[in-house]
Amino acid sequence: MLNKAYLSILKSKKANKKLFALLIDPDKFDVSVLKKATLSKVDFILIGGSLITNGNFEACIEVIKKNCKIPLLIFPGNELQISSKADGILLLSLISGRNPDLLIGKHVLAAPLLKKSKLEIIPTGYMLIDSGKQTAALYMSNTNPIPYSQNEIAMSTAMAGEQLGMKMIYMDAGSGAEKCVSANMIKKVKSVIDIPLIIGGGINSVQKAKDACKAGADIVVVGNAIEKDSALLEKIVKTVHSF
Repeated sequence: MLNKAYLSILKSKKANKKLFALLIDPDKFDVSVLKKATLSKVDFILIGGSLITNGNFEACIEVIKKNCKIPLLIFPGNELQISSKADGILLLSLISGRNPDLLIGKHVLAAPLLKKSKLEIIPTGYMLIDSGKQTAALYMSNTNPIPYSQNEIAMSTAMAGEQLGMKMIYMDAGSGAEKCVSANMIKKVKSVIDIPLIIGGGINSVQKAKDACKAGADIVVVGNAIEKDSALLEKIVKTVHSF
């Protein structure tokens, strides 16, 4: 299996080039965003959600693959969100929580399906950060987030993830978060890991994307804000790529 997506991420990290990923929720998918994503030169599309209610996960992937050539990675909310039609999957282990199902349990159920698929598998340490409200990710995961200002806990958690063999760390404040991950926490975590750092949740402005990049994010992820205002897409991608 060729690790095209991960190798491209590593190449960009080495060149200190920031990347942008558009997060698509199948329940809120609007096909028109694909043209804008292509024109804006989005680097990756992530697809998934904590709760998908309309059963359109597979159909959504088919539409995305048919209408654009941007690499498509699954951002799974559960073990059912697997499709060989995507290019790859962020195999998330919720290392910030203590729910065994989301550390390894669900992965055991998904393993046979992933083994048979042609998906590029990228083991990713997933860290939920307190954002000031209970997000869907927190509710569905039945875990507590890392407190907003506890940089040392975040640093140690990220280091543990890397030492356990994770290939990336994803710090997420959650969809619709009141506060995004603080620049100080991003900077601290960045200083203690060598693997790529992804930041998402609560990034709803150009300035917040800029702050995340300056603090050390290798990949910035935005979804909810672009669902509300698609005009933000080009502006944020341009800002991320300017670093």
